Amino acid sequence: MNKVLLTGRITKDPEIRYTQTGMSSLRFSVAVDRNIARDANGNRQADFINCVAFSQQADFMSRYVHKGNMLCIEGRLQTGQYQNQQGQTVYTTDVVVERVENLTPRTDNQQPSMQPQQQSYQQNAYQGYNNPTYGQPRQQQPQPSYQAPQNDAPGSFDVGVSDDDLPF
Repeated sequence: MNKVLLTGRITKDPEIRYTQTGMSSLRFSVAVDRNIARDANGNRQADFINCVAFSQQADFMSRYVHKGNMLCIEGRLQTGQYQNQQGQTVYTTDVVVERVENLTPRTDNQQPSMQPQQQSYQQNAYQGYNNPTYGQPRQQQPQPSYQAPQNDAPGSFDVGVSDDDLPF
């Protein structure tokens, strides 16, 4: 079985290309953090893994994926070789993308942001294409002004339960 699953950040904005037959292709690399390895300064280390996407995956990525987006990529490992201009054999290893998911939350202007988002999950939390408000800017809701009561102690805790009804 040849199966690869990666979670990492795309290193630059993808540029779509087309073959002579009209098939779209997209080459990119993903920075995948190593779980346990840190360098001498305490910084995490990452592997930069070359990937290639074709057809629908390439079209999707060219439209919705930008540098820095966190991606989940499912695919297969493929090796190849070619002769460079100096006549040397160059060996390649790529992940051929079969499925990709953009894990970076969308912002109002569709550009990914590394800043924490402050959004209300109570209203319009579902961002899918079937949502009737998809693609529309969110309405800012006025924050209610709350004034604390002058007396911090509650007036009464009388809830109509006798001591005999309590289990303790």
